[in-house]
Amino acid sequence: MKPGDMIDAFRPADGAPPQRLGAFFGWCLAGAWPALTWSGFFSMLAGSLEVVSALLLGMVIDAALASEPATVFTANWPLFLLAAGFYLVIRPSVFGLSSASNSIIIGPNVLPLVLSRLHRWTMGQAVTFFDNDFAGRIAQKQMQTARAVTDVATEVINVVAFALASVVGSALFLLAIDGWVAVALMVWMVSYISLIRWFLPRVRGKSAARASARAMVTGQVVDTITNIKTVKLFAHAEHEDRAALSAMAGFRERALDFGYVSAWFRFTLMALSGVLPVLLIGGAILLWSQGGASAGDIAASGAISIRIAQMSGWVSMSLMSIYGSVGEVEDGMKTLTPPHTLNDAPGAVDLARVKGEVRFDHVGFAYGRGAGGVQDIDLTIRPGERVGIVGASGAGKSTLVALLLRLYDVEKGAILIDGQDIRGATQESLRRQIGMVTQETAMFNRSARDNILYGNPEEGEEALIAAAKAAEAHEFILGLQDHMGRKGYDAHLGERGVKLSGGQRQRIALARAFLKNAPILVLDEATSALDSEVEASIQTALVQVMQGKTVLAIAHRLSTIAEMDRIVVMEEGRIVEQGSHDELLARGGLYARYWNRQSGGFIGTDEAGEAAE
Repeated sequence: MKPGDMIDAFRPADGAPPQRLGAFFGWCLAGAWPALTWSGFFSMLAGSLEVVSALLLGMVIDAALASEPATVFTANWPLFLLAAGFYLVIRPSVFGLSSASNSIIIGPNVLPLVLSRLHRWTMGQAVTFFDNDFAGRIAQKQMQTARAVTDVATEVINVVAFALASVVGSALFLLAIDGWVAVALMVWMVSYISLIRWFLPRVRGKSAARASARAMVTGQVVDTITNIKTVKLFAHAEHEDRAALSAMAGFRERALDFGYVSAWFRFTLMALSGVLPVLLIGGAILLWSQGGASAGDIAASGAISIRIAQMSGWVSMSLMSIYGSVGEVEDGMKTLTPPHTLNDAPGAVDLARVKGEVRFDHVGFAYGRGAGGVQDIDLTIRPGERVGIVGASGAGKSTLVALLLRLYDVEKGAILIDGQDIRGATQESLRRQIGMVTQETAMFNRSARDNILYGNPEEGEEALIAAAKAAEAHEFILGLQDHMGRKGYDAHLGERGVKLSGGQRQRIALARAFLKNAPILVLDEATSALDSEVEASIQTALVQVMQGKTVLAIAHRLSTIAEMDRIVVMEEGRIVEQGSHDELLARGGLYARYWNRQSGGFIGTDEAGEAAE
């Protein structure tokens, strides 16, 4: 096994992330502990060699002073050879192993290990989790928390383990010289630790506040950039600038708070560090004057005291960094670790290829508000039946589809596919049975090929092109070229497909749905962004792709669903009419009024309701 493979950087986590700090670190680093332990061992070994280095220096000085200049080398060559071997071979080798364990084993593996676990957990959240936050803020929190956990792990190994071994070894050496010198070191260490215990919780709190403010800046900026066309169309650049500056001002204030406490921390610790050489060197000189210590002891004590004094500043800044990172971890933990609100049931099974019967069994859902949504929906759609769903805005059409896809769980009743309650199936297998094209077409900033193959990544080039042709997308895709010079199916579409027109995005989404070839097909205003000529040509392709599939088609343009087997009319979250186009017109009810009042084939806005979709 290569050293870089000692940690499985993408090993899945065991269970949900805890919401207690220590347990959260354990969850993040599970599987990496053997490698972390080895790295810590080498760091402690390197720290202990600092004491050995001072001890050898003192021994060499004492040996030199006790020998005649002419015979100093011949009389002491074994000691000098040992010292040379230590400084030239042993010390560099141990420090090299310590450095390699961090730069090869720990550094490149811990961050992707933690980030992959946080990302997987976040991906499992219900859509409401993402609806309630900035996309940029969530992404920032993932990266920030993973980096902070990695920094804590590496700093504890590089600094704490190293310093602990150095201090313990130094105390043992000084104890061998004189107990009072060792006591002086211990008194200084108690003062040092007390100062750290007072400052670091404050550093931790200020760091958490700074991290939160930084994420808000990212969220605000990403939100503006994501909607840059709307910003420009409404001439609101100044408004967005003020919003961004407000977030930046908040970050600046939190950064200043952190800066003040960190500056005082640094100053007081540097003052305390200056006390240590005075204590240890002065104590050793006092003992020497009384015949209780040698010149080598003075040199070794001086080397140790100066090294610890220097190291105390390094350790203090590293501890401040560790506590700052802990604060960032705490802040990220609050954002990223809420329990999943929409889980697969215990024992959930994968849905095999279904026939396509869909039944809404007295379904009720109001987004937890007690009003809006849908109420008492009782509807059975036979396998292969094509059903159009119409109604004014807010009637509950999209809510019905979201419940079928189990983006939310019903509050009353049940939804069954082929007689099986969808809550007893895994979410992934359920959604594999349903193809969907929405009014707000989702595109990735990837190639046209990747966007279409998202419907079925296992399909080959021939199927890909056939789907694009069926969706009337092949010709315009061949003419695409992005800013990197990539052309045709290799051209990237920009974030959310911004480089395409609405109609082009819709056609790629249709091609994706064609390629998925799921037994249940949902069309939510699937042709709303197409002009009449293109829509007419796609309607022919839609008829082909709908063959043998259960279809739910939502439309405001009633002409697009007039040929459906059945039309369901919704109003204020309830089904008020259903039947064929001719039957509903003959009935003279709400559908007939929609048909008569629509202009250009759309349901009139005067019929708009107020219930939430």
